[in-house]
Amino acid sequence: MKLIYTEGAIKDLKRLREFIDKHNPNAALRIAKELINKINLLVDFPHVGTTVKLAPSPETVRDMVFGNYIVRYSIHNETIMVLRIWHGLEGER
Repeated sequence: MKLIYTEGAIKDLKRLREFIDKHNPNAALRIAKELINKINLLVDFPHVGTTVKLAPSPETVRDMVFGNYIVRYSIHNETIMVLRIWHGLEGER
């Protein structure tokens, strides 16, 4: 499986890290690394997330929860595309 990030997902990671960095710089780096490590597991376990029933293609779009964070991704053939990443208190992206 190939793993790619959309521009929106990359911006989300930066935004989350910058927000956390304002309050706790050490936690910002740690959480960013943990999120990326968890996302990398999708290569071996692509169906770990729950399907997003309201998505236009619910059979291909999934949400993976990691702590307080949600990673939305899609699976197409041999590619996993990370669509968005957000904190649970933010609401869906």
